[in-house]
Amino acid sequence: MKIAIDAMGGDYAPREIVRGAWQAYQDTGQQIILVGNRSILINELKMLGDNCAGLEIVHADEVIAMDDAPAVAVRRKKNSSMVMAAELVRNGQASAFVSAGSTGATMAAALLHMGRIPGIARPAVASVMPTEGGVTVLLDVGANVDCKPKHLVQFAIMGSLFAHKILGIENPRVGLLNVGEESTKGNELTQETYPLLREASLNFYGNVEGRDIFKGIVDVVVCDGFIGNVVLKTSEGLADFLMKLISQAIRQSNLAKIGAVLTLPALKKLSKKLSYSEYGGAPLLGINGVAIVCHGSSKALAIKNAVYRARESVENGLISAISDSFNNNEHKVG
Repeated sequence: MKIAIDAMGGDYAPREIVRGAWQAYQDTGQQIILVGNRSILINELKMLGDNCAGLEIVHADEVIAMDDAPAVAVRRKKNSSMVMAAELVRNGQASAFVSAGSTGATMAAALLHMGRIPGIARPAVASVMPTEGGVTVLLDVGANVDCKPKHLVQFAIMGSLFAHKILGIENPRVGLLNVGEESTKGNELTQETYPLLREASLNFYGNVEGRDIFKGIVDVVVCDGFIGNVVLKTSEGLADFLMKLISQAIRQSNLAKIGAVLTLPALKKLSKKLSYSEYGGAPLLGINGVAIVCHGSSKALAIKNAVYRARESVENGLISAISDSFNNNEHKVG
């Protein structure tokens, strides 16, 4: 199994991307294809030493920038690192595709070159969120800002399969993100989605509110991409804010500094749990192949964990499970 990585995508590319790939290879022996400017990537690998035999390079002389129009860039920049990485999966030269570049462009490249699983109307980005007792899958977190009820049902099915196959959760509980628990609450989209989820072959819990996500009441939370992205970015900002508040409080007195020494292991554990780097990347569910979307600010640790997530998805047959679920067209959206 080989995993293709867009080595030129992201705020810290290519250095942190290469380092993350190298760490994944050093830890597990995972074979990786770095796609990008060959001379630049060779220089980065030289700085890491001679133990890079498992890191292959495929040259790409174009880069899709964060401010490029996604669909236009994917069609025009056919020799970009992102497009060529997706093509490696389509051609069977790689089993998965990882990128920290533009989310919109990553989705466009995956759709154009890998295609959708038959029966899936729209792919969704699924993010793993930390909770009191473990994790919860939130989707969609940005691929689709406008959705129809049947799209949310498909997201729920894919999210449930991801939670089962990758996170090992038996019979995942699915919740619909809403402004109240009652079935009559919410806007037109959530009110129409509720009965469809109730009738679907899912362990549907009902409506959940934003505060319930981190309580771990359900294993999968479904919403449209606009709401999901706001929830994700707000959560990231709040986590950073809380860690800064704790740091400021510690510096205010000698007594607090002494206390910080005693609680340092717990603080490190908390920081680790809140960091997106620990969860690697978010899978683009519904694509006919494994595609992992990383945070634009991903550094080596996040890339390494994204490689692990891609590998798990391939080994556990995630794409086959989703494809089998929709193979009879039961969930097809017209």
